Amino acid sequence: MLTGKQIVVGVTGGIAAYRAAELVRLYVKAGAQVHVIMTSAATEFVTPLTFQTLSGNPVHIDLFNLISEREIGHIALADRADVIVIAPCTANLVGKIASGLADNLLTTTIMATRAPVLLVPAMNSNMWDNPIYQSNQARLVEWGYHFVEPVSGLLACGWQGKGKMAEPEDVFEETVRLLAPADLAGETILITAGPTREELDPVRYLSNYSSGKMGYALARAARRRGARVILVSGPTCLEPPGDVSFIKVTSAEQMRKAVLENLSQCSVVIKAAAVADYRPAERAMRKIKKGKQEQMQLNLVKNPDILAEIGKAKKGQLVVGFAAETHDLEAHALRKLESKDLDLIVANDVSRPQAGFEVDTNLVRLYYRNGESEQWPLMSKVEVADRLLDCMIRLRRPAPVQREEGQ
Repeated sequence: MLTGKQIVVGVTGGIAAYRAAELVRLYVKAGAQVHVIMTSAATEFVTPLTFQTLSGNPVHIDLFNLISEREIGHIALADRADVIVIAPCTANLVGKIASGLADNLLTTTIMATRAPVLLVPAMNSNMWDNPIYQSNQARLVEWGYHFVEPVSGLLACGWQGKGKMAEPEDVFEETVRLLAPADLAGETILITAGPTREELDPVRYLSNYSSGKMGYALARAARRRGARVILVSGPTCLEPPGDVSFIKVTSAEQMRKAVLENLSQCSVVIKAAAVADYRPAERAMRKIKKGKQEQMQLNLVKNPDILAEIGKAKKGQLVVGFAAETHDLEAHALRKLESKDLDLIVANDVSRPQAGFEVDTNLVRLYYRNGESEQWPLMSKVEVADRLLDCMIRLRRPAPVQREEGQ
């Protein structure tokens, strides 16, 4: 996701400085080149050697220590950066930036850069609530600086309240969003994910192996690229991406209701959920006890076909379906594409290694309404999500026809 990106990470003097080490590790793992600037106070909490080892690059501290004979440190770092991330960011640093002060390597680099700057505050809850601090942050937001606000929790000082540094994973996600193309801005995308559960009694249900990973990857990728995302999810163990409209459901009936209620405001619908085809005709009010009989029969009735209803109710929306099959992949996918009135269907054989449920990769084949198809190689579900969004952009906004000169 961040391959080749140049990220400057600023670390200031606070107990949360140790959490910046995990953030640097995430950036490096994603393919970025990371350059760390530490304030002198930060070195009292974490040694520069820690960040040098994690980043693979020298750590910068001294304003007057030139990177090379021809480069002035803060200018070189400012020009090199695709994004500058300050984590943790103290109230003191926010005040300095808001006041235009540039008295150390970090503040001069921030002053000199044209790259986006992401600030990740961490401080005592009373400092966070202080109107002076809040005024400084509001001023920086107005000037185009970006923030990942702190969360509530037990602080190092013993206080309980807002001021704890956001999770490194959330900071990473916001960084990726800042660097991603905003080519889905203006789109509202409804995505369904995960399985549904159809209850037999208060302790048992019918379901499937869907983990929700594909749908959540799509929601995260669409959010990064500027879309407004509505994520309707069955039960999963996944955390929903930040800043999406999250609707948690359990049964197929609940998913149907949530989807149809939000359909009119969407420009794109992606049905990645594995919805149960049948449900018990009756739900027992008490736990069904094991009797003496050797066999037990369940009376099942058909669930509503949500995707078919979307196809009938859509008014100009682009509709994408998924087909998880174990045999006759193309025949089943094409039948579903036609019967549900879809624009595109993404099919995969879940019996193949690394292409089914509960794994991080997928091997998919796409079938379009116009008869075209394409086979993608095995790749991560994150990569599948981004490439699928590229396909939807092409379908939503076809390239203009190039006319020859004189026509």
